[in-house]
Amino acid sequence: METKAINKLLDQIRDDRTVPRNIRASVEEAKAHLNDEKKDIAVRINSAISLLDEISNDSNIPLYTRTQIWNIVSMLEVMNERHKEKV
Repeated sequence: METKAINKLLDQIRDDRTVPRNIRASVEEAKAHLNDEKKDIAVRINSAISLLDEISNDSNIPLYTRTQIWNIVSMLEVMNERHKEKV
């Protein structure tokens, strides 16, 4: 369920034409990492977090998009903590 919500938020950023193309491409890459069923969930989450963290430091990113990305990173960190508790 959580990944569906995160995917929806990532899609909103990807589809926002006011966001620079390179940032949208990186968001799409982060989504691909998150949904890669071949990898362990912890690896998928950490890969997505790493990419999104890098994007959030881009000087060309609109402020509202940076806030959206920080929100998504927070959600991913909560998912990661829940996964650690299960293991």
